[in-house]
Amino acid sequence: MNDYIVRATAANHQIRAFACTTKEAVEMAKNIHNTSPVATAALGRLLTAGSMMGSMLKGEKDLITLQIKGSGPIQGLVVTADANANVKGYVFNPDVMLPPNALGKLDVAEALGLGVLSIIKDIGLKEPYIGQTHLVTSEIAEDLTYYYATSEQTPSVVALGVLMNKDNTVRQSGGFIIQLLPDASEEVISHLEEKIKQVTSVTEMFEEGNSPEQILEIILGDLGLQILEKVPTKYHCNCHREKVEKALISVGRKDLQEMIDEGKPVELNCHFCNEKYEFQVTELEGYLKN
Repeated sequence: MNDYIVRATAANHQIRAFACTTKEAVEMAKNIHNTSPVATAALGRLLTAGSMMGSMLKGEKDLITLQIKGSGPIQGLVVTADANANVKGYVFNPDVMLPPNALGKLDVAEALGLGVLSIIKDIGLKEPYIGQTHLVTSEIAEDLTYYYATSEQTPSVVALGVLMNKDNTVRQSGGFIIQLLPDASEEVISHLEEKIKQVTSVTEMFEEGNSPEQILEIILGDLGLQILEKVPTKYHCNCHREKVEKALISVGRKDLQEMIDEGKPVELNCHFCNEKYEFQVTELEGYLKN
């Protein structure tokens, strides 16, 4: 099954909802970055959230970046997504190994530690919108729930999960975001709260054979769920040589001259896909000249 997101509404447009499966994207990220199981789980959760939040963007060129900086051994995560739900990301320290938490699960909270979640939306304005919040549990889903409540004043339920096999391949990955719209009645809010209490874990729901559509049906079926669309999502890096070249030129004349004086080719790596780009001294001289 290919990765995809479903967008839905319920309770006569008092609720909007997104659910997705991201197993292939997270497996690809794991293979690119050679992440440990706990790093895969952390990055996978943020990639899953990023894919859904990207699909919420309106403009074709809009971008959203989710960044976590923490005191734990992972140090941080960065995920970027576009309006077509193309998503990419990386972990500052992909090799982290930790014992399971008290529930016997991968200890993402311990790996991240205390820290800050930043959401950066580049939607074509002069300056990007930046929202920030402290990590409340460092489990990522709850931190995003808190972000939506405090920074966007949108009551939301965010659930994210990554389940790993013993051979360090991704068994399940996905999640959902359910949001109450401003005119939601107390009755609808109470009904949703009761349904959410019955959800144990999103990966368990996938393990039981449920699709993203069926997960939303379980939670919102009693409230007149309407599936609006199904869109593909994938891990995709859009880096290319010209882009890297521009970044190299932007370092300025002084730094370019120092690179030339060293007399060796310069190699730059893309953080998101590990693609290597080599620039010869003669190319550097050309950039400086022009």
